[in-house]
Amino acid sequence: MSKLQNAIVGGVRRVLGQVPAGWLPGGTPDPLIQRRVSLGTQQPRIDGPDKVRGGARFAAEVPMDGLLYTALVHATIARGRIAELDTGAAEAAPGVALVMTHRNAPKLAVPPPIGMTSMKAAGNNILPIMQDPEIRWNGQTVALILAESQEEADHAATLVQVRYETERARTRFEEAKADARTPDSILIEKNRLLKGNAEAALTAAAHRTDAVYRTPWYNHNPIEPHAATVLWKDGRLIVHDATQMLNGTAGSLAKVFGLKDDQVHVSSPFVGGGFGGKALWDHQILAAAAAKLAKRPVRIVLRRSSMYRLIGGRAETEQRVALAADARGKLTALLHHGYSVKPLHSVCDEQYGLTGRSLYACESFDIVQHHLDLDVVANTFMRGPGEAVGTFAIESAIDELAHDIGMDPVALRLRNLPDRDPVSGAPHSQSDPAKAWQMGADQFGWNRWERRSTRREGEWRLGLGCATGTFPYARMPGMSVRITVDDEGRATVASAAHEMGMGTATVQRQHAADRLGLPLERVDVRIGDTSLPFATMAGGSSQTASLGAAITAASSKLAGELVRLAGNDTPLAGLRANDLEFAEGGLRCVGDPSRQESFASILRRAGRRQISVEGESSAPLEMLKFAMHSTSAIFCELRVSEATGEVRVTRLVGAFDCGRILNPKTAASQFRGGMIMGLGMALTEETLLDPRNGRIMSASLTDYHVPVHLDLPEIDVLWTDIPDPRAPMGARGIGEIGITGVAAAVANAVFNATGKRVRDLPITLDKLL
Repeated sequence: MSKLQNAIVGGVRRVLGQVPAGWLPGGTPDPLIQRRVSLGTQQPRIDGPDKVRGGARFAAEVPMDGLLYTALVHATIARGRIAELDTGAAEAAPGVALVMTHRNAPKLAVPPPIGMTSMKAAGNNILPIMQDPEIRWNGQTVALILAESQEEADHAATLVQVRYETERARTRFEEAKADARTPDSILIEKNRLLKGNAEAALTAAAHRTDAVYRTPWYNHNPIEPHAATVLWKDGRLIVHDATQMLNGTAGSLAKVFGLKDDQVHVSSPFVGGGFGGKALWDHQILAAAAAKLAKRPVRIVLRRSSMYRLIGGRAETEQRVALAADARGKLTALLHHGYSVKPLHSVCDEQYGLTGRSLYACESFDIVQHHLDLDVVANTFMRGPGEAVGTFAIESAIDELAHDIGMDPVALRLRNLPDRDPVSGAPHSQSDPAKAWQMGADQFGWNRWERRSTRREGEWRLGLGCATGTFPYARMPGMSVRITVDDEGRATVASAAHEMGMGTATVQRQHAADRLGLPLERVDVRIGDTSLPFATMAGGSSQTASLGAAITAASSKLAGELVRLAGNDTPLAGLRANDLEFAEGGLRCVGDPSRQESFASILRRAGRRQISVEGESSAPLEMLKFAMHSTSAIFCELRVSEATGEVRVTRLVGAFDCGRILNPKTAASQFRGGMIMGLGMALTEETLLDPRNGRIMSASLTDYHVPVHLDLPEIDVLWTDIPDPRAPMGARGIGEIGITGVAAAVANAVFNATGKRVRDLPITLDKLL
């Protein structure tokens, strides 16, 4: 098992008698895997037309009467306290309805941390919010302005005067290493892994590599900024939010404001990009507190600069990776030690230390990671947390080892593929990375690779590189779905799940249509609202499998309810639920298609307009018995200018072994999106922090460079499409596997082209000249 897996199965061992929905005993494949109709076919996203026409309402577009607009004033020191705070000019400015500071903010409880099991909490910064004059990081909110227009609020914010008493702040990575913490666990998995004697194996090895790799702080940059529209009505808090943790946000807000769970309603039908950062931060709480004081609805939309100051990103890391191999290239030791920033008020582990535990067969392991406490905004999850930076270090080291041995990097990886989990010994549920490597190598033309590239095109040196990507399977217990079938033969699937642009509603519509034996056009999907059945967060690449398990459970319950409702005056009389299957808009006897009846017929004869049932995903027992990881083979072709050091990636190929692909169109988009983020991680993205005062200097898209269309090469994606027999629908999540391995493949191609090994991301011109 790995990272998120252990965190979500804490209670599983108490319910070992249950069989998880979507997994039949003995590893028998889900029948749907054998009976494809909609699943596995290319389908356009059902939310596409509304988004193109502008009909999709995002959090900052919900209309409300009497709306007030928000502007924030941020602290300009990293540690200290407010000595003087003058809000008089701001309060007297045109259009201003309220200036809220720690002096008049309502009493608020500290938000509960993101929950990995209950999913009823979503807090990132576990600190008091505007409750005292203390400053804990540069960018913390010290004042909030409410005004009749955004322009008036922005103007008034410039009039607030603040004087600080500063204290010595911890802002330097190197200095903080002296006081590093070594946690017992990383996401509830044991932090220190010792298996065999890695140091001795390293000393005795025929071939070895030992180097330090560094990755910077990375910031989230979704197209939709963090935003919320907030209203208090009849003692209830109503929040239209941009979140990937609906019920977690609602549960957290209830605790912060001392409310019952049913007194908070959160709606988030569309999210313009999440990637791990769209959870509960200070801005939603501040907006709700200000709306309570002003007794009017409030809209808060974070400026891009405020997003950098209030929303955490991927933590900075320093990782030592040492590998040892025998004369044949078989790994005998894997040592992975390192540091990452995790302030005491943060709840997110940057779990790079879990990355190498499943990738390769190895005789000995020595793995541990340490946390540094800095006075900065809390770090948080970002696409492929841990694995994105962990694969950069490990896969760069593998390339270095291959160079030392004089072996093809692909051959070295294939030689060390494990036939079961290298640490626990658990069997793989489904794993065929060798096939992915073969597919990717054929598509890319890896036979062009040479140990040191001699290819030139004028000033450009050409290089090829490759790397492995990895991400674990996860499925959340407690995901709930309501299926409603009406007397016209239509079905509606409802859940408080999330649509962040990855195609959740589209794929689950396909699943429900196949499950219920209906054409796609007769299935509707409702998601994104806490008034719907409870849903876990959209994170850890878990939502598709979790929703799939819940739909499976609900459909089984629906079959039982329908046959009971049908009574004795039906072709289905005397049959039990296990004897039935959904087909042609109704139920029929397995093996005897003459015994069938439609949903409409059953309901009309019973005098019912509709029938509804709810199903819940059960404990993910498959994760206790099997090693379940997705893997990829990433290939990169690039050119490096001898004159300027500029790197231009000309081609990327990603071959993925990640279970069954449910919708090739949306899957290809997810894979490419992840690979593009990996390209930014490798070449352009870096959050610049002033070590003197903790100020983020690159707080805009002018200074923080994400890849744009002109930066992108041809990107080919392909997949093995081998169903995982123990995962619902045979599928594992694919939202994060795409980013892992890409940075290493780029760095390895740069080395192949230039002979320069860059171990410190991003790979900028100065590191190559």
